[in-house]
Amino acid sequence: MTNIVVLIKQVPDYESDKKLNDSDHTLDREAADAILDEINERAVEQALQIKEAGEGEVTVLCAGPERATEAIRKALSMGADKAIHLNDEALHGSDVVQTAWALANVLGTIEGTELVICGNEASDGRMGALPAILAEYLGLPQLTHMSKLEIADGVAKGERETDEGIFGVEASLPCIVSVSEKINEPRFPSFKGIMAAKKKPVETMTLADTNVEAAQVGGENSASKVTSVTPKPPRAAGEKVTDEGEGGNDIAKYLVAQKII
Repeated sequence: MTNIVVLIKQVPDYESDKKLNDSDHTLDREAADAILDEINERAVEQALQIKEAGEGEVTVLCAGPERATEAIRKALSMGADKAIHLNDEALHGSDVVQTAWALANVLGTIEGTELVICGNEASDGRMGALPAILAEYLGLPQLTHMSKLEIADGVAKGERETDEGIFGVEASLPCIVSVSEKINEPRFPSFKGIMAAKKKPVETMTLADTNVEAAQVGGENSASKVTSVTPKPPRAAGEKVTDEGEGGNDIAKYLVAQKII
């Protein structure tokens, strides 16, 4: 295998308080601690396992602001060979369709790509549609929500786990694969890996380096817009029940009043 490309994304730390920008109601990414999305760590891990079982190299591709280099270095410290960072202010506010279009155009510039791996959905947007849209733009087969994956003889195959059961699926390379949280346990970067990541190549691209025009991306050109937001109300005080023999009945009455039961 010549090249495995892994799509990664920097997202707000799951434990951080999240805020929206007042101007356009997009996520204020500077207001929270940022991390490499956990599902992307699993995607990188899967690419590394495939590489270690055969040959080739692993390239990570990230679209995001300057700060996203932190997530890129994390993926490189895990063992990825190099990275491409699509960094352009015009991408701000892009929806999933626009983002997929931009990434598809960048992927078209990477020679020798036989496999693209990504997470099934990002933890901040939770759209879960980008892998399928990307496959449509590139005209490639897709294997989504994979819980097991192996590559052999030019074919990607494995298992997709859904509410209806476990299905065996396969597709010829090149193809797009999205993985679920059950695919593996990502490795921790070693000290050696962290130091090596500082010297690995990171190519920075803008829209001018692709076939994407500024009018095709960004919040102003998005098919959907957030017009207003309402802050989450503060948590109300609970109701204390003193058990004097009727505690169970009192709790049941409360639950009925709240229409929980």
